Amino acid sequence: MEIDLNRNSTGKTLEESEQADLIKVRALISCPNGDYSKKFRNQFPRNQLELFIVAAKVFDFMTCPKCGEILKLDLEFNI
Repeated sequence: MEIDLNRNSTGKTLEESEQADLIKVRALISCPNGDYSKKFRNQFPRNQLELFIVAAKVFDFMTCPKCGEILKLDLEFNI
């Protein structure tokens, strides 16, 4: 009889529990004048939420390379 060492007490594999701990984020950066648009995707573990907040604050003050307006930042989370 084989024993599956990758299973915990709830029946989920370790990989599934790691996937459940990830937060997926999509950032949409666009110029209010329509000159610039960019999309970024990333995922990070819940215990590194503070690092994401610092990165989001940096993105919030970016300016358009064409017209100099402050870019609009929209975040979409998949938790």
